[in-house]
Amino acid sequence: MLDRDEAVALFEQRRAAWLGGDLEAYLALFTDDLVIEIPGREPMHGLARYAELVRASHEHVEPVRFDFHEIAVHGSTVLSEWTIEIARRADGERITYRGMSICEIRDGRIARWREYYDPAALRARSRLNR
Repeated sequence: MLDRDEAVALFEQRRAAWLGGDLEAYLALFTDDLVIEIPGREPMHGLARYAELVRASHEHVEPVRFDFHEIAVHGSTVLSEWTIEIARRADGERITYRGMSICEIRDGRIARWREYYDPAALRARSRLNR
């Protein structure tokens, strides 16, 4: 059983690592057998696979902002609504999008992650700012 303070602390660690570009600290917050589902992609199985995506993404975009609007806990499940802002490294264009995630925490780490946002709106926002 996870309490809200523990969930908030884990999410704050995740935010700090991501914004600080500390990919090792960021990835350490996930279990080795992680299952992650992101819009527009097949589910990823395993931390190694997710780490490839995180590192490739970090090469192309710089994290700017990561705000949590709501965090709710039910057992070992955490629901979070958030807004993320990134800047493309190639041209500095900033892109902001809002989403929701549902994750399962096991032994203080994220074991499952499902993320919801509108990828078409994200792509359109990016094209509008070019």
